[in-house]
Amino acid sequence: MREDALARALLPTRFLDAESEVVRAFAAAHVGAGSSRDRAVRLYYAVRDAVRYDLRYLALSDDTFVASRCLAAGVGFCVPKAVTLAAVARAAGIPARIGFADVRNHLASPRLVFLMGNDVFRWHAYTLLWIDGAWVRATPAFDRGFCERFAVTPLDFDGRTDSLFQPFAPDGRRHMNYVHERGSYDDMPLQAFKDDMLATSPRLIAGMAAERALYERRLAAERGGASPA
Repeated sequence: MREDALARALLPTRFLDAESEVVRAFAAAHVGAGSSRDRAVRLYYAVRDAVRYDLRYLALSDDTFVASRCLAAGVGFCVPKAVTLAAVARAAGIPARIGFADVRNHLASPRLVFLMGNDVFRWHAYTLLWIDGAWVRATPAFDRGFCERFAVTPLDFDGRTDSLFQPFAPDGRRHMNYVHERGSYDDMPLQAFKDDMLATSPRLIAGMAAERALYERRLAAERGGASPA
């Protein structure tokens, strides 16, 4: 790996805002001591479970993909979660990039298949971490609580081997398989993501926005002690 490429993988960017107080504080609180592998593993689990996975928060606004905003919100889908892991890794001095692939989800609900038009999630994101002279892929998307609700095994990460979605669920059902790799980037390729999602998945974008609005109104009503409209 060229030194200039590794240097770029440590820089704060528009979306991987590793210099922000929120990101730096999160990294400092969770990274601990030890080797780069030990520290990367701690950060992986911290991001995986501190930021709740919720596809209703799929949106195309710029702020959605800023790591510090994702940490502050405590909720997001796979892309901002992968961005966040990369940002906290950079804040801890571990080179990191963002990778993307299309994955087929054999367990997707009928409604989600309808919204997507098929069972392929486009632009699924993972994080690449430079550990002991090699890039290792880590997928912090599904938090432990999400996995328990949907009876899938949480992804572990040991810093040595790629942490990718399992092809089968614990009960033997087919789960995920990777159908197309989209490459890796030093920062979130937002315009390419937006253009493709708007062209191929407008029903999904609109559907998630509607579900998010209903969910947030219900939460607000519960906090206020009133019945949701």
